[in-house]
Amino acid sequence: MWAKATSEAHGRILTQIGAHHVIYPEHDMGQRVAHLVRGRMLDYIEFEDDFAMVKTSAPADIVGLPLDSSNVRTRHGVTVVAIKGAGEGFTYAIAATVVKEGDTIIVAGRTRQTERFSELT
Repeated sequence: MWAKATSEAHGRILTQIGAHHVIYPEHDMGQRVAHLVRGRMLDYIEFEDDFAMVKTSAPADIVGLPLDSSNVRTRHGVTVVAIKGAGEGFTYAIAATVVKEGDTIIVAGRTRQTERFSELT
């Protein structure tokens, strides 16, 4: 059973009476908006266990390089999942994908690392 909670206390009560999944939509949306307003993220989704996906502009230090040469995962701790050029749709990123100036990218990783990466743009 899914249930919507308005507070932590409400969520605990719902769990005690048998709810398997308790959601906090107002709280979750507040966190998402805070990330979007504060940083340079175009979109932001946070999952449990300190994992997030961020849609952002490509930073200058990876532009013009294939992803495997940019060492983005080693240097920034994030994985580029998808890329979108101007006037194009998103495509899956692979090791040979070359990031161009103005590209929009989706990166995945630990929440703080995705936040730091989005601040590079």
